[in-house]
Amino acid sequence: MKTLFRYAAVPAAVLSLFLSAAGLAAAADYKQEYRLSTNVNDAFPLGRGAQEWARLVNERTDGRIQVKWYPGSSLVGGETTREFTALRQGGIDFNVSSVINWSPHVKELNLFLLPFLVPDDKAFDALTSGAVADELFEIVRKRGVVPLAWGENGAREISNSKHEIRKPEDLKGLKFRVVGSPIFNDIYTALGANPTQMTFADAQPALQSGVVDGQENPISLFVGAKMHTLGQTYLTKWNYVNDPLVFAVSAKAWDSWSPEDREIVRQAALEAARNEVAATRQGVSPGDDALIQQAIAQGVQVTLLSDEEKAAFAQATQPVLEKWSKTIGEELVRKAQQEVAASR
Repeated sequence: MKTLFRYAAVPAAVLSLFLSAAGLAAAADYKQEYRLSTNVNDAFPLGRGAQEWARLVNERTDGRIQVKWYPGSSLVGGETTREFTALRQGGIDFNVSSVINWSPHVKELNLFLLPFLVPDDKAFDALTSGAVADELFEIVRKRGVVPLAWGENGAREISNSKHEIRKPEDLKGLKFRVVGSPIFNDIYTALGANPTQMTFADAQPALQSGVVDGQENPISLFVGAKMHTLGQTYLTKWNYVNDPLVFAVSAKAWDSWSPEDREIVRQAALEAARNEVAATRQGVSPGDDALIQQAIAQGVQVTLLSDEEKAAFAQATQPVLEKWSKTIGEELVRKAQQEVAASR
């Protein structure tokens, strides 16, 4: 019996040595630096969320996965909509991005950009934690990108330099800077405005010079970017779109890591995303309007629309929802509407 035990123990010892060597070999294949790209810096919740994710990964992998953060979309020449392609190709390894910037590459992500689909935080949470969210993540995976967690960019509100906006007619003739997805052109055209797409960097001098009259962004960005200094003295809280963020990694990087390190990266993304969502909602939630008060203190006239007033905008943009439902997938839109309705 003792002899049998002695000989049986040898393969286990050999196997242990083999596994240890395999682990060292795998670690040796890791890159010295993994690059994380975002479009903004740590003045905004998105940037701080990315920064936290990088820190957690660096610490919890004991430096095996060493993440360096590059804000300002500097790795893609400032063109934020190029981050998704760079992620697919392995030019960048980590990305925290609004679905707006990915939507030109993944048409289904335009779901979140349908006007007045997501009226509040409860609806947002339902939509990013249910079957629709899982389906969208699977679509993204098939594109060569591994999505790990949903963050939040915040409800996008509208500002301008001319007058208060309280009803659809108030947008008529105003020139608005809008972001990359063509759906925004359709929304503002439906409301009688003149939309023009440009990067955030280009938008700032355009607003200051009066080339464009207004813009739309979360209040956190409005305050953080000091929009009041760019002539934006009228701000309307209408909650027409709340675009999620996605914390994601390149499939090429993901496939090169051990299962243990993948799980570390995933859990770090989930933790950083939870904190990012909480930070995004500070100052703009019921009972906590500090950012709104800060904008008012800066001389901005802030208009809070009633549900009835929001309904008028939703009615005016209904043709946009119907048109884009065909592009996104009518069944997916129907599921999303059901999840939002169930959250009420």
